[in-house]
Amino acid sequence: MKKCLIVVDYQVDFVNGTLGFDGAERLENTIARKISEYRAEGADVIFTLDTHQSDYLKTFEGKILPIEHCIEYTKGHELYGKIKSMVQTNDKVFKKCTYGSEGLFDYLRKCDYKEIELCGLVSNICVISNAVLARTALPNAQLIVDSNATASNDESLNTSALNVMRGLGIRVI
Repeated sequence: MKKCLIVVDYQVDFVNGTLGFDGAERLENTIARKISEYRAEGADVIFTLDTHQSDYLKTFEGKILPIEHCIEYTKGHELYGKIKSMVQTNDKVFKKCTYGSEGLFDYLRKCDYKEIELCGLVSNICVISNAVLARTALPNAQLIVDSNATASNDESLNTSALNVMRGLGIRVI
């Protein structure tokens, strides 16, 4: 069965940078283990990177979230901790300037994945956005989100996001 793991925005600024929060760093080992397991099975590993430019505060997102983060070529834009060193040259890496990745959506539409697991940050913004895109791109694929491999700075929003994903037919474990 063809499957993939999508690691959403597990970047320095979301873990311990400008938008970091307590608990985000605890996902590192779980995400690293998932990457290793998927690689051992011969499955694909895909990464998304929230990517902004120096004019971020002038964008729509910058007006509703006026905190510069994930500015390209800065430390905050980099994948966090050991996850950074786990990217391989044949992995797909999609930079995105908003919550969901148009490039990821276009890529998934051309694939025949039967199972897609998503993990990373932040559950109620970018993880859920990319889960919806994955569901739209491959409506018959099984989608999975491990509640131990995603989080939010707001636990009630995290719970709500997981419940919404369940409502979309995503298996939350």
